[in-house]
Amino acid sequence: MTEADLPKNHESQAEPNNQDSRAIKEDDNKVSTLLSQENNKVTNQSSSVDPSKEILRLALKDLQEKRCCLEQEIEILEKRKQTVEKEVSTTFSGQSDSIARRVKGFQEYLAGALQDLSNSVEQLDLIAKPVIVTPSPLDQTKAKESEEENKEEVIVASSAIADTFKPDKELILQLLGQYLQGPDYYADPWKFRRSLEPQDAEILEDWFFNMGGRGAQPSRGNRPRNVLVSAALIAILGELYGDRFQALVLASQPERLGEWRRGLQDALGLNREDFGPNSGVVLFERSEPLIERADRLEAANEVPLILIDASEQSIEIPILQFPIWLTFAATPDELYIEEELI
Repeated sequence: MTEADLPKNHESQAEPNNQDSRAIKEDDNKVSTLLSQENNKVTNQSSSVDPSKEILRLALKDLQEKRCCLEQEIEILEKRKQTVEKEVSTTFSGQSDSIARRVKGFQEYLAGALQDLSNSVEQLDLIAKPVIVTPSPLDQTKAKESEEENKEEVIVASSAIADTFKPDKELILQLLGQYLQGPDYYADPWKFRRSLEPQDAEILEDWFFNMGGRGAQPSRGNRPRNVLVSAALIAILGELYGDRFQALVLASQPERLGEWRRGLQDALGLNREDFGPNSGVVLFERSEPLIERADRLEAANEVPLILIDASEQSIEIPILQFPIWLTFAATPDELYIEEELI
């Protein structure tokens, strides 16, 4: 073998070695690519699974913390409940509550007992049988005599009352007839300037000649009509007594007295100066000062004319002692309207 052949042999030996190394590198590359692919798959799987597990873990942790907080709050509330129960059992409010319950039970027992008692009383016969006593003939004759005497006294008294204005009957009837004819708008003050209806004249005629100037007459349905009748009465008494009489009006509300004042001003031609303690008409809301004023007028030898509004449902007894008074008896409908206006 020559030296020239040696390199060739060496090169021939090196070629198979290079091929093996290339194969090994290729295998290594394939393995590395496979490993990388596997790693990518694992990472993808881990990335897809790990977030849900993390969320579950966090939710469980949150629920556990909330449970612990609720348990602590429950313990605190139980302790408070125990302290409140102790305070209720020892304080006045708790004792009053227990007393109220006992009283309610006793009330129910008492109601039942009273019901039983009422039922038993209803079964008893408590109505006493009347004792009938037959009067003797002598008692009957005495009773008849006393009744006849009383009737005679009543007839005498009523005739005496009815005769109070009998001497002035002609003048009174003349004035009533004049008022029926029509209004006189230009009449002097204290003269009647309006006109009356026949029913108004009948009321005044009955009051003058059958009742003797004292008593009740049916209302004319409203206050203005009653004031109109009263104005005619004041005008007639002015003709009879002159300045020796004073009209006293009783109505328990200022609004009602205002209607009386305006009605009398219109019907008699009066002004504000004619209303007052020292004038011809005095208005009262209460009966006590009216009675005192009427007593002073009688003491001064003057005549008080007492006029009572239809809304007054009761009359004081001292008013009935005066010789001249007139009250209007209202109907139930009129009283109902007055109460609604109040």
